[in-house]
Amino acid sequence: MSEQIAIYAYVLAAVLFVFALKAMASPKTARRGNLIGAVGMLIAIGVTLLAQRPEMIRDIVHGNWIPTGLTVPAITSTGWVFVIIGIVAGSLIGAFLALTVKMTGMPQMVAMFNGFGGLASGLVVFAVVFRRSAADMATEAGQTLAVTVGVSTLIGWVTFTGSVIAFAKLQGVVFSGKPVTFPLQKIANFLVLLACVGAIVVWGFAPEMRWIIIPLALLASAFGVMFVIPIGGADMPVVISLLNSYSGLAACATGFVLNNPGLIIAGSLVGASGIVLTRLMCHAMNRSLANVLFAAVGSKVADIDTERQKSVKRYTGQDGAMILANADSVIFVPGYGLAVAQAQHILKELADLLESRGTTVKYGIHPVAGRMPGHMNVLLAEADVPYEQLCDLETINPEFENTDAVVTIGANDVINPAARSDRDSPIYGMPILDVDKARTVMIIKRSLSPGFAGIDNDLFYNAKTLMLFGDGKAMLTDLVAAMKEA
Repeated sequence: MSEQIAIYAYVLAAVLFVFALKAMASPKTARRGNLIGAVGMLIAIGVTLLAQRPEMIRDIVHGNWIPTGLTVPAITSTGWVFVIIGIVAGSLIGAFLALTVKMTGMPQMVAMFNGFGGLASGLVVFAVVFRRSAADMATEAGQTLAVTVGVSTLIGWVTFTGSVIAFAKLQGVVFSGKPVTFPLQKIANFLVLLACVGAIVVWGFAPEMRWIIIPLALLASAFGVMFVIPIGGADMPVVISLLNSYSGLAACATGFVLNNPGLIIAGSLVGASGIVLTRLMCHAMNRSLANVLFAAVGSKVADIDTERQKSVKRYTGQDGAMILANADSVIFVPGYGLAVAQAQHILKELADLLESRGTTVKYGIHPVAGRMPGHMNVLLAEADVPYEQLCDLETINPEFENTDAVVTIGANDVINPAARSDRDSPIYGMPILDVDKARTVMIIKRSLSPGFAGIDNDLFYNAKTLMLFGDGKAMLTDLVAAMKEA
């Protein structure tokens, strides 16, 4: 009876996970999706803990809320103490991060969440192996366990170290988001991966050699570093999504090691959703995953012509307000600079001013704007921007040519016309927001510095472009003040 209840509970948790993923596909229901997923995980963890003492499940089902099977030694045992400490510590850390991490830091936080998921898988299977004797491993079951543990170790440690490097690059701690390449890099990566696979194969034939897990973990950790360092900041959202998938696969493999259905289901869902999201992001950039991982986009930063810089005319908030005051339609295009400046609320105030004058306002959101899928949607949702005004690339692109003014804030590569016209450009073929087709383009940006792809943007020098140089929040504040005076 207890096993049946545990299975039913795991199925319920799995159903909640599916509904959570569905809800998180939209900013409007994402918060609800998070709560549903948390409830599902709580059920899965609770059942896993209770399954250690089946009589607890039986007593609770029969209404004995102070279970007769629960003894004082079980509560005070070292294992239960560590479980409680882990739950409390994890909850406190999670609450602290939720309250303190800014939206600009979300990609880094997600990267570390992926990394700790991989680390947890790697440490759990390490403990499983060394709790068994060499004699126990030297059986047919031990042979299967060795291969499963090897796969979990490989994916888990690659995920951990790769995520740490992704975090460090996005945070600017190392490499400043730039690709790091060296001669014969791909061959070196292949050889390290081959060594990892070889270690798993050898361990499968000699499962009693438990010590193999140590060099395997070290090799996998090295491969995780080597795998991420050649990838530039422009492609880091794809890498984070891929590492998210890896963390799920590592959890799934660990589930097989522990024979835990809940972990297998949850890991499979995370792994599958991460792969789907990775594919969608590659499609949004019109690039293959191999190109993202091995092309090292952004390694060569273009030299911006000084003479062209001098030819750019700098406009003020007053100039921009005059354009907007006479516009019947305006499209805002937010980029990562909006998130850095935390300017979403003042942008909403500007939009409200325009709407009060009868101007039609919409927002064009590129699939990879910012550093994470959905980054801009969540940012604008914080400022209570109506969801119906948020338009994806396919919806908004046909409207640009009939739009009086486009205002971009901190966007660069996603509005670069070179993606359509320059076959030699590293972003050629990437779908972009066609802002250059609008009657007037206003670009709010700190400088003419290139984006993550490391290339100049000809749109900055277009005759119908107004360059408003400065901090996004400060410039939008100037626009609002000027609009109120107009």
